[in-house]
Amino acid sequence: MAFEIVVVGTSTGGLRALQTLLSGLPAGFPLPIVIVQHRGAGDENGLCEFLNQRSNVAVAEPEDKEPVQRHHAYLAPRDYHLLIEKQSFALSTDRPVGFARPSVDVLFESAAEEYRDRAIGVILTGANRDGARGLAAIKSRGGLALVQDPVSAACGEMPQAAINQTEPDWVLPLEEIAPLLNKLSEAGTQTELAGRELREEPVNHGN
Repeated sequence: MAFEIVVVGTSTGGLRALQTLLSGLPAGFPLPIVIVQHRGAGDENGLCEFLNQRSNVAVAEPEDKEPVQRHHAYLAPRDYHLLIEKQSFALSTDRPVGFARPSVDVLFESAAEEYRDRAIGVILTGANRDGARGLAAIKSRGGLALVQDPVSAACGEMPQAAINQTEPDWVLPLEEIAPLLNKLSEAGTQTELAGRELREEPVNHGN
């Protein structure tokens, strides 16, 4: 089956990383992109507006029970966990996971359960281990795992934790992630990937 979603997790240094990622995708990028950037109730509003200044894909915060749609990018609201259930969003005020709400692990684990081998998980810069368990869940269900090279990250702890916990399909500098996502969206399926030259370089585990 074709890929149906991209989920992205980031923390410290994430604003620049997300701007670079979103500006590198074409306006017609077909897959929904769902993002967790760590931020709490006291953080300022306006992150969507900030990202939209550079993004070729419109970024918005989803409402509870809003359907997931192609050609859209979604940002987890402040102080809410964001999950995907039955192709729709669910917002939760359950306790923080790993001191974070929203939590990358919560989003990624729900995406793994919902989309299985049709999900692509991306871990970017960050200062804790959130997302490592969730990326492993995506990988274990046949999805693809992409990680920003810790050397290129503003803070390498989050991507290094993801690398340590799972076997990512690609570990790349930030600027190479958007072009790869575009190729993956065009290739569409795991079978098609096998016949395309998308693994020209060996995976670098940042060690």
